[in-house]
Amino acid sequence: MLLNSIKPAEGAKHSSKRVGRGIGSGLGKTCGRGHKGQTSRSGGYHKVGFEGGQMPLYRRLPKRGFKSWNLQAEVRLSDLAALAGHDIDRLALIHAGLVSEKADRIKVIGTGTISTAINLCGIPATESAKAAILAAGGSVI
Repeated sequence: MLLNSIKPAEGAKHSSKRVGRGIGSGLGKTCGRGHKGQTSRSGGYHKVGFEGGQMPLYRRLPKRGFKSWNLQAEVRLSDLAALAGHDIDRLALIHAGLVSEKADRIKVIGTGTISTAINLCGIPATESAKAAILAAGGSVI
């Protein structure tokens, strides 16, 4: 292959529209722009959603609420008591149905009590939750 033999792929290039070349071409007179109006003229432009000065639909409808994309899941100590005897990590909490797969951050909070030993792996916990897990004979890694 030589540099002078390189060509674009078949069908990649299109010839430009030749407008204003008589009625036989199909693009004479108005050149495919229709009659009059803003879009028929050069520089004719309007914003998406513009309704001619009327209050646009996206501003007429009420706005309500906010849903954060940063989902933080909180797991109680009492929920972890059901998973006793295991190494508890993110995957174990998802399989147990305590946490959504979409949760960005997971944190164990000190609500409830725990009496059995658990090993918490790679999940942050509050100070009170850590103390309760350590007191029950578990570990926080």
